[in-house]
Amino acid sequence: MHGKKKAREVCQEEASEMNMLHNNGQETNSSAEAIRQFRVPKHKLPLTFRLMRVRELPAWANSEAVSISDVIQGNVLVAILSNYMVDMDWLLSACPTLKRIPNVLVIHGEGDGTMEYMKRSKLANWILHKPSLPIAYGTHHSKAMLLVYPTGVRVIVHTANLISIDWNNKSQGLWMQDFPWKDQNNLGKDGGFENDLVDYLSALKWPEFTVNIPAFGSCKINSSFFKKFDYSSASVRLIASVPGYHSGSSLRKWGHMKLRTILQECTFSKEFQKSPLIYQFSSLGSLDEKWMTEFASSMSAGVTDDKKPLGIGEPMIVWPNVEDVRCSLEGYAAGSAIPGPSKNVEKEFLKKYWARWKANHTGRCRAMPHIKTFLRYNGQSLAWFLLTSSNLSKAAWGTLQKNNSQLMIRSYELGVLFLPSSVKRGCGFSCTNNGYPSEDETSMHEGKKIKLVTLAWQGKGNDDSSEVIKLPVPYELPPKPYSPEDIPWSWDRRYTKKDIYGQVWPR
Repeated sequence: MHGKKKAREVCQEEASEMNMLHNNGQETNSSAEAIRQFRVPKHKLPLTFRLMRVRELPAWANSEAVSISDVIQGNVLVAILSNYMVDMDWLLSACPTLKRIPNVLVIHGEGDGTMEYMKRSKLANWILHKPSLPIAYGTHHSKAMLLVYPTGVRVIVHTANLISIDWNNKSQGLWMQDFPWKDQNNLGKDGGFENDLVDYLSALKWPEFTVNIPAFGSCKINSSFFKKFDYSSASVRLIASVPGYHSGSSLRKWGHMKLRTILQECTFSKEFQKSPLIYQFSSLGSLDEKWMTEFASSMSAGVTDDKKPLGIGEPMIVWPNVEDVRCSLEGYAAGSAIPGPSKNVEKEFLKKYWARWKANHTGRCRAMPHIKTFLRYNGQSLAWFLLTSSNLSKAAWGTLQKNNSQLMIRSYELGVLFLPSSVKRGCGFSCTNNGYPSEDETSMHEGKKIKLVTLAWQGKGNDDSSEVIKLPVPYELPPKPYSPEDIPWSWDRRYTKKDIYGQVWPR
């Protein structure tokens, strides 16, 4: 026991070494524990995202952090829960509200064994659905929730499986926004967010069911049902992946080609010309240099104010090293949720991309990442930011085939893209807080351009032309490249140096 305690102390000392953030190349003391100051008025929440609560962290590190009971609340009539892994017992104990919801659809990616247990343990009014996977080695990996209320719908996109360790021990992210019902006499309005959502939901092909909704009567719950809500205040775009061989008009609907298409339509500040990219995720596919070039081309799309292309950005991969996992809150056990096989991780051409998982400013150095984020940045300013279920893999993002005329995707994925768009009216609507906030609560000016920044950004606040929105990017920018001593985590390697619990790997 003494040996274990000592190992734990040494590990915690190593883990708590403060690496001050580099802000535009300068180290700044004010960036330390920056998440303490992260406070978001309710009406601005849809413009940013939140980290999930980590049980073992101090209160300051959980500023604005959320747990599952914070998002599934109120008078929910229909809940659609989309995920990869689902632990029914944990879910019902962590969120008892679910037991009172009259209609629950769980869309999942579980294997046959777990699926049988889910069928036996589900409540009578729950429907289970596993979408078809037409191409081998695909998964249903999207992590989202749709909650229908008498007053509207809540759309939630996040990064956690519906299991205990994901909601308690990991670095995770979650975005949500509430939308009111449309005027039912004028259902014609749509837009990018609505089209993307309905197209994605229709690909899931769940068994439709009928629900009685106050003021609307009997409603069939299918993908078209979600056209009944007004998404005109949507503060993000959806980037989804759907398995298949996509060509023609579908080539640009999914995966990295969807991201490329939306970025091509955007105008960015000149400061992001040739600026770097970050790929941060928790599972590494089998990659090659050709695909990395294809992917970087999509990530680098867009033009500056004077219509010049942004140009290809230099990517870095933020990935925990072996010491990060060994000294993490879970010790080596955290590594089972960072599935990077050595044959994928140890490819020679990847060496130049590796960067450290450093998260002192959010208190999450030792909460291993299950969050997945992709971004383009300059200093502490962000051109755009994507929170997603997609790891770095061809299965998730797709790979171009047939002379770039076809995109092959294996898995279902879903993410939200934050852009420097204009502030829209109505993003403060709430399904659980009596509709819209009062006017004096709303300090945003419609039409102002949004400026996206990290928590460590030190510039002055809003001016006449821009609304500064802080995003709690959990790791530090710019990231620190691996030193020769750093070894990227591979989950199929043997590690004999003991972790904080005195364990070796594999156990």
